[in-house]
Amino acid sequence: MLMTIGIPLLAFIIPIVFFGCRFNRPPYLTLDKYLVTLGITATIWIGNRYIMIYSRRKYPLFDEVRKRIFFQSAIMLVFTIVTNSILGQLANDIFNKDGTFRTLGDKLIHSNSAAIFCTVMIIAIYESIYFMHQLRHSVEETEKLKRESLKAELNALKTQVNPHFLFNNLNTLISVIPENPRLAVDFVQQLSKLYRHILEVKDEQSILLQEELDVLKAYAFLLQTRFGNNLDVIINVPAERLKKRIVPLSLQILMENAIKHNIVSSDKPLRIEVTALNGKLVVSNNLQRKNQVNESTGIGLDNIRNRYKLLGNGEVEVTENGSSFTVSIPLIEK
Repeated sequence: MLMTIGIPLLAFIIPIVFFGCRFNRPPYLTLDKYLVTLGITATIWIGNRYIMIYSRRKYPLFDEVRKRIFFQSAIMLVFTIVTNSILGQLANDIFNKDGTFRTLGDKLIHSNSAAIFCTVMIIAIYESIYFMHQLRHSVEETEKLKRESLKAELNALKTQVNPHFLFNNLNTLISVIPENPRLAVDFVQQLSKLYRHILEVKDEQSILLQEELDVLKAYAFLLQTRFGNNLDVIINVPAERLKKRIVPLSLQILMENAIKHNIVSSDKPLRIEVTALNGKLVVSNNLQRKNQVNESTGIGLDNIRNRYKLLGNGEVEVTENGSSFTVSIPLIEK
């Protein structure tokens, strides 16, 4: 649609503006001049359009826009001048039959000025459309990610305050109170710490890794009180990494997923390890899947992925082999 209107319109404007052609006096704007200009304009337009498409594929990222503009502009300029010079020679007799050009220099100046004008118009039109499309897409994507983030935060909150979680912890507490009152007090304190943290971070996009690990230890304490020696949680993160940031509740969700989908028993103890490697926090567990009727929905991992996507701080990586399941989540600088 754009080429259908733009090419004939430019082919009409160029002879009038750059070559001084008129309908009522020499040099006349004749049909053959218009058709020649139409052919040259179409060739330059279509060629430059493909150069722009190639440039966008070569430099697709937003932070490569400046490099893409320089790259495509240089190629388009060379293509335009070379193409115009070759085609212009073929059309020389038609345009110069009524003395349109007095000298070769006069011809080159007018002809290449027209060609460059055509190229600038093509760049302006297509870049404006591309920019508006990208802007609209960016706004829509941001709004979508915000909705996903809110949903993810709500799911994280629901995950930790659901009746099953509370029921299991209350049952554990009931069994601990008569046997070890001191442990029961610690258990209540850690449970309180966990819920207080959930309420404090529900509106935060990221928190210090140190804070997340402190709460993870509280969560691990609750689980280990329930499962005893059947669950082994190892946290081995260097001190220099503790000032990095992480999306809140992510480690808690990953640990809960490991408990939810794997057998935890004296015959098959579950081992969960949290380490830091190559700028990422790595959570892994030995794989001993439960025989579940329903397949995993992946809500927990989607929760974390969506929030990292909103922050634009790298990808969440998931790897699985026959013996282990590993999730690597980026550590955020600020």
